[in-house]
Amino acid sequence: MRYFALASDYDGTLAHHGAVEDSTIDALKRVRDSGRKLLLVTGRELPELQMIFPQLDLFDSVVVENGALLYTPSTKKEQVLADPPSERLISALRGRGIDRLSVGRVIVATWEDYKSTVLEVVNELGLELQLIFNKGALMILPSGVNKASGLAAALEAMCLSRHNVAGIGDAENDHAFLSLCECGVAVANALPALKERADVVMNGVAGEGVRELIDSLLKDDLRSYAPRLSRYDILLGTDEAGQKVCVHPYGTSLMVAGTSGGGKTTLTTGFLERLTEAKYQFCVIDPEGDYQNFTGAVVLGDTKNSPTVNEILSVLETPSEQVIVNLVGIDLDKRPEFFDTLLPRLHEMRSRTGRPHWIIIDEAHHLLPASWQPSTITIPKEMTSMMLITLEPDHVAPSMLACVNTLVAVGKNPEETIRKFSGAANLVTPDMQPVELKRGEVLLWCAKDGRPPVRVKIQPGAAQSSRHARKYAAGELPPDRSFYFRGPEGKLNLRAQNLVMFLQLMDGVDEETWLYHLRRRDYSRWFLEEIKSDDLSAATADIEGRKRLSAAESRALIREEIQRRFTLPA
Repeated sequence: MRYFALASDYDGTLAHHGAVEDSTIDALKRVRDSGRKLLLVTGRELPELQMIFPQLDLFDSVVVENGALLYTPSTKKEQVLADPPSERLISALRGRGIDRLSVGRVIVATWEDYKSTVLEVVNELGLELQLIFNKGALMILPSGVNKASGLAAALEAMCLSRHNVAGIGDAENDHAFLSLCECGVAVANALPALKERADVVMNGVAGEGVRELIDSLLKDDLRSYAPRLSRYDILLGTDEAGQKVCVHPYGTSLMVAGTSGGGKTTLTTGFLERLTEAKYQFCVIDPEGDYQNFTGAVVLGDTKNSPTVNEILSVLETPSEQVIVNLVGIDLDKRPEFFDTLLPRLHEMRSRTGRPHWIIIDEAHHLLPASWQPSTITIPKEMTSMMLITLEPDHVAPSMLACVNTLVAVGKNPEETIRKFSGAANLVTPDMQPVELKRGEVLLWCAKDGRPPVRVKIQPGAAQSSRHARKYAAGELPPDRSFYFRGPEGKLNLRAQNLVMFLQLMDGVDEETWLYHLRRRDYSRWFLEEIKSDDLSAATADIEGRKRLSAAESRALIREEIQRRFTLPA
């Protein structure tokens, strides 16, 4: 389920001329019966609302005074979200002849006819206040207080994400509130400006429009409106025509596959950054500790401590928290077992809250090998908003491949990666010629829509990736992935199994050996293919191409490039 809550304005939306029809009340009850939450978001003051709408206890949370006061009907608790109005302001307004004045816990309301007078008073008193209009009414509130801020406070109290909410309204003061919701809806009688900004416009007016939305919500979780919801699409990059290529945040399951050094790191890190910016919650399963330095996420587990399922779920209960599950502290052969315990708990949480919005599984061929046979309890029939990262797509469990609808092939021979995936997933392989990708390019195939693969230049993350910093700086690469200083005649066999050893050996080898590997561009190749650092490789390749540099100068420059990117032990 995508939408776990419905938030509605009152006047002109839920109510017509201040009253709510019985059929609309019945529709709201059906929403509650479906397990979803109801929120009311209105500019009215609470005592007045309680008097005209006795069914207020239908709602789990009520935002009144245009975002300034939060009320919980089940407990009768009120929470004031801003400072009360100044007595000087109220006295000054009445002193200027504004007798049609309503004063709430925070809000001060009158009519639009008094706009000029209100502005003069606010300026004269030097108060930081804002004026909000609502179909002839004029509300005076502290700066930054609106329906969106009130709804955000309500959602935080309920541990709900804005991305699991559909909202509906009709007037000027509903703009911010609808923009906050994953799906913003306007009733047919809404102001033209709101209709223009809304994701969806109902055919019915007021309560009829609300009932129309509820029918769609209960019928298919608003799937019929999904094509119109593009404002939260996650950018991957640009195609050959320069057009943006995006991923829908819901309903997409990605696999990123291909050879080492092909850009999986850059793509995944950029994708995580944009999920963070859009406030989609993610959980990364990180078997090798490659994402432990990702900014903005809570990392659970390290080399000495293994994470627990309960602490992972506890952090994820807060919608604003992103989680990276570092499995390095768990023995290699026991990581799949831990993952098998965690995955069904994540899906149970999704069924209850809609989160985490994205589950990212690195080294998927290890955690989800081809031999993996989960029970129907472990994974649901439809598994979306997942990213599987692997070297070999045909080494991943068929049950997981069946969920993948978008493949991103990276590195050398991307057409072969697509063939392996399509064969293992029992899909028709598209007609393809050999493709040589440039640096920063991938081949994107929407596997189930019949379109051919397209070349995409990926959009890297804003922050420099520190992926692999720990493992490649001070860890130990296997012999076949280590660097060997051999020299022009192969007399040496000095192995650098990490960057620390590389820096030690580079200072000790003779000038002839150093320049031999430099001219062959062996250093940039190793940094790309085994250290997995695209930018270090590019910077080193530039140094390798400078013919006038001495051995000492090139050593110093490459050392500087390494130290700029990796935190090395003292």
